[in-house]
Amino acid sequence: MKKPIIEPYLFFGGRCEEAVEFYESALGAKRVMLMRFEEAPDSPPDGTLAPDWGKKIMHAAIFIGEYMVMMSDGCGTGTGKFDGFRLSICPENEEQAAEFFSALSAGGSIEMPLGKTFWSPCYGMCTDKFGVGWMVNLQGEMS
Repeated sequence: MKKPIIEPYLFFGGRCEEAVEFYESALGAKRVMLMRFEEAPDSPPDGTLAPDWGKKIMHAAIFIGEYMVMMSDGCGTGTGKFDGFRLSICPENEEQAAEFFSALSAGGSIEMPLGKTFWSPCYGMCTDKFGVGWMVNLQGEMS
């Protein structure tokens, strides 16, 4: 039996395409799928999609390293708001940690600057320009 996996699905309230491009640039994400509402084989039920959202993203999938993150604009019924969680990314080394942290925090905010902690030689928390919270966490040596 295949083990279950958890894949984040983020809704960007109309900014999904911009977010896909941002993560490609900031993290080297690889786009594997992007479909606009107007490209769907079936039309959404009446009243579920905001007017003029045909060109917005119905579904996108990117890989960040080995892990898939799925994304959408949603249906135009609210803004993309990300509360109660953060995505954790584990870079290969301190240089990559600094690159990721700098790219992710550009236009966003820094909640904990990148630095040494008791569990990591290089850890920091930031929120990107879309409001997605991130933890950049270089794995330390286990004692």
